[in-house]
Amino acid sequence: MWGDVRGGRGNSANAESGAIADQVREELARRRMSRQGLADLAKISISTLEKALAGSRPFTLATTVRLEEALGRRLRDQPAAARPHAAAPTGFAPPELGSYSRPAMSWIEGEYLTLRPSFGDPAAVYAYRTVIGWSEDDSRMTFREGERLDAAFTQFGDVSAPHQSGHIYLVTNRHGQLRLVVLSRPTIEGAMYGVLTTLQSGRGSQLTPVSAAIAFLPLKRGEPAVSGRIGPRDADYERCRRHLDRVKQDGFAVLM
Repeated sequence: MWGDVRGGRGNSANAESGAIADQVREELARRRMSRQGLADLAKISISTLEKALAGSRPFTLATTVRLEEALGRRLRDQPAAARPHAAAPTGFAPPELGSYSRPAMSWIEGEYLTLRPSFGDPAAVYAYRTVIGWSEDDSRMTFREGERLDAAFTQFGDVSAPHQSGHIYLVTNRHGQLRLVVLSRPTIEGAMYGVLTTLQSGRGSQLTPVSAAIAFLPLKRGEPAVSGRIGPRDADYERCRRHLDRVKQDGFAVLM
């Protein structure tokens, strides 16, 4: 009898680990993220991730929680009693994000080349990719950055779009630490311009609030794009700098 009970629990745990592994592989493929990149973001070893995905060891609770934080989504099944607050998908975002519908915001879905000034080199532009898409699990638009040189600082979160202001807000909230991007409605070319407010990592553990111009340029799915630090001598510099300069020159934001 005891053997049957233990075996049942083992089978249940294996099934749950298998389900988690399937979801992680799906997220890696959808976001075009490497396993090493996910391991770094979740602050787990690549060996732990590889063994869990291969089924040679189960996903522990600690590993699963770290992966959920890194991916910005829940990987474990919730008891039925715990689900009402995460209502069944309705096609509408919650009121605190603007109560927008998915069809009304479908234009924002896609991949963007994201440009901002380099915090390490004032003359350079920093470039990476941002993906915005609808989350069926949470009934809202979400975003995730990728192809950042500083992968440990990759951001993800929710998209807010209140009708009153007509602006788009990309909000990261990790354990109460906030980071905010405020964007204009898209231009005829589909580009969005605005302001980033975040914390700049300094010497040691020093963090300094910083705001900077930011630009989101639409990309075709899978389209290659520049990434990393782009200096004045690089071929794409003038184009990237021109887009950043538009934030102030065309009145998309005022930097005092």
